[in-house]
Amino acid sequence: MTRTATRTLTAFVLMSALALGACSGMSNTEQRTLSGGAIGAGVGAVGTALTGGCVSCGAALGGAVGAGAGYLFGKGEDSDKKDDKH
Repeated sequence: MTRTATRTLTAFVLMSALALGACSGMSNTEQRTLSGGAIGAGVGAVGTALTGGCVSCGAALGGAVGAGAGYLFGKGEDSDKKDDKH
């Protein structure tokens, strides 16, 4: 891994840890969106770093896909909980 990729990944991990620490006042869907985005960005950054691609591009794409998946998963869980109450 190059020095730039290592620095980018380290900065991303620290920022993700800080962002995930602020989830206490969020709804379930918001928490899942944020954590999905953080996990997706991490996987995207590591994946592109290992394959020699653009680390920031992989992090951005992975974060977008992860946030979308987290949002959909959170909404699905909210819908299931509402159905159980009726």
